[in-house]
This record gives sequence, structure tokens and C-alpha cells, in this order.
Amino acid sequence: MSHFPLEGLLVVDLTQIYNGPYCTYLLALNGATVIKIEPPGGESLRRRGVVGGAGLPFAMLNGAKKSLALDLKSEEGRKAFLELIGKADVLVENFSPGTMDRLGLGYDRLKALNPRLIYAASSGFGSTGPYKKYPAMDLTVQAISGVMETTGFADRPPVKAGPALCDFFAGIHLHSAVMTALFDREKTGTARRVEVAMQDAVYASLSSSLGLWWGGHGGKDAPPRTGNRHAGMAEAPYNVYPASDGWVAIICVGEVHWQRLSTLMGKPELQEDARFGDLAARVAHIDEVDAIVGEWTRTRTKQEIFAALMEAGVPGAPVRNLDEVVHDENMHARGALQHQDHPEYGEIIVQQSPMRFDGLTPMTIPPSRRLGEDTYEVLGAMTSLSQDEIAVILGRAEGAKGGTSNAKV
Repeated sequence: MSHFPLEGLLVVDLTQIYNGPYCTYLLALNGATVIKIEPPGGESLRRRGVVGGAGLPFAMLNGAKKSLALDLKSEEGRKAFLELIGKADVLVENFSPGTMDRLGLGYDRLKALNPRLIYAASSGFGSTGPYKKYPAMDLTVQAISGVMETTGFADRPPVKAGPALCDFFAGIHLHSAVMTALFDREKTGTARRVEVAMQDAVYASLSSSLGLWWGGHGGKDAPPRTGNRHAGMAEAPYNVYPASDGWVAIICVGEVHWQRLSTLMGKPELQEDARFGDLAARVAHIDEVDAIVGEWTRTRTKQEIFAALMEAGVPGAPVRNLDEVVHDENMHARGALQHQDHPEYGEIIVQQSPMRFDGLTPMTIPPSRRLGEDTYEVLGAMTSLSQDEIAVILGRAEGAKGGTSNAKV
């Protein structure tokens, strides 16, 4: 029977919303035992479930984890937490810097308790520097990091990216930091604190826009937004073009792609036209390039264009809506998306880890747990708390929820 790479690794998870939970979700899908600890009322993302389908993201990011409800300000909650830390390999948190210290549960105390603990933290701007006390969410980091200023069209206001890029970029980097620290611990025996700032994590994604700025084509007063064109204005064609039933994205990375596209459009003579003879010339005449390509695409359907591009070996894709994306045949065929019968949300579709390991079949993802569902089981098995102390913890969770706990004493 195959074993997942992180089996035997114990992770204590204090994360919330998107950033930290995605990091610990990736750890869980690779076999780590992840104990998600939430306050008795539940973390913020879980509470969003009262608004329409807003509960789905929680289910998408917290499957394959155990759920504990602990009040870390209470004596019993802190005792339980510290006993779990004594056994843990990794702690992950994405509170504002200083929060854990104010709880009396900062890095120095936890390291003294467990010298082999990898302490992983993520926040908007990091624990050092002049921004360290600033509150941060994906929207505000998109604004301050340059993402919004480089998204949209030059003659219109800046626009946020649709996906929560800063949160998830940070979560991916946090996962990488944890794995790097674990590797270092195995080699040297030294366990470290690692951190990832959302602002730091997103900077490299501005590469194309920074190329345009650095190359002197703009300057600080030039509008950097290029719409659907290349952010560095260094590729043509590179745009989203109209189809008879929507839109299609097309890019020619090399000369061979332009040759194939011009032939596909029935205009091989463009290859001999000095205006389009090489990349620099096409960028200089980018409006004409886009007009020619758009004239060809607008009379055809998205699927017709896509099929023709794939046959010709030209990079392109239809612009799909979310319903089409959720039912993408390639992602389902690869197991990247899985149907899941969730006890709270019914039939949903959740994402598998993008990582694949030769000879290892990705796990069938267990649904996210109800708040505190594993509190009794985990504390009974992994701590020295008495039945009475566990009962107090469960009582606080029930009181905060205004209902009855799913865990039983």
C-alpha cells in the first residue's frame, strides 16, 4: 500500500480565511495529520456560510483536517493547545503579527516547550518593517502591491484581480517555507520560525509590468494598465479577441506561432509584410495586428477557434465561465477536481492538490468537519486533560454556537 509523503507529520493549524488554510490543506492532502483549531464560534471563513454559497470556500480549503474548538484565552484551552504543541512538528498561523505573543503563546515559549517545532507564520506585511501593524486582506494587498494598478485598461480606473491572488500566493509560499524548514531540520536538527508576507509573495508576479517600467517605455506618470494585452507590451498578438459567442485568448510567443496563425487565418502574406515581420515590428503595429486577428475570430465560435488553434499548434483558449471551469473535462480526468458528498453542503466539487507524485494516487478528500467535531477524540487521545476539563472545553464550544456539540463525552 502506498504511503503519502507527509504521513506521521503532525500539524497544528491556527489559520483562517484563505492564506494559511490553503497551506495546511496542501499539507493534509500529502498525508500530514492536520488539527485545525478554531475559537468556539468558528473562524471567519466558516461564519461566512450564512451568506448564500459562501460556505463552499471553507469546505474547499479544510477537507482532510480534524476540527477542534478551543478558547485559547481559557485555562483549559491553553493547556490543551500547549500539550498538542508538545507533540507537533509544525504550527501554522496567519494572525496579525504579535497576536500569539499577546496570548502568551509566542514563538519563544513554544520553541522552549518543543525545540523541534517548525513555527510558520503569514501576514499581510510581515513581522518587521514599517507596515507590520497594518491590517491586511487580499483586496488591500492587491492595492498596495501594484496588482490593482496593473490590472484593467489604461483609460479606466484600476481593477482588482478576480481571484484572491495575494492570499493564495502567500499560502503556496508558506507551504514551501514549511517544507524547506522540515528538510533543514532533518539535515541539521535545527527547527526554525519561518514567515511569508503577502506583499512579498506577490511582487514577482509583476515581472512583465516591471519590465515595461524598467525599460523606460512608461515612467512613473505613464498608465501601466494594458488591458488584455501583454503587461510588458512585449508580445503581439497577445490579447482577448471577440468570437461569435464570446471571447478567445490568443498569444504568439515565437515567430513560428505567428507564421502558423497567419496561415490559419488565410493571410500567409502577412509574413512578408514589414509591419509584421518580427516581434518588434508587430508590437509597434499592435493595433493593426489586433484588428486583423479580431476580424478573423469574430465570425467563428469559441470552440471552432480553439480547435483550429490547437490543430495548428498556436497557444490559445476560449474564455470560459465558472460553470464551464467547474466541469472542465481535463481537470476531472486528472483528478484535479473531485465530486464530494458533503454532510453540510450536499454535492460539491473540491480541488485536489496540484502536486503529483509518481506511483501515488491522490487521496479521496474527506469533507471538512463540523466545528469542534473532533475535539473530544483528539484531546482524549493526545493530551492528559481529564474528562472534566474536556467537558468544560466542549461546553464553551456549545455555548458559543448556541447549539449542541457534535462531539460527545
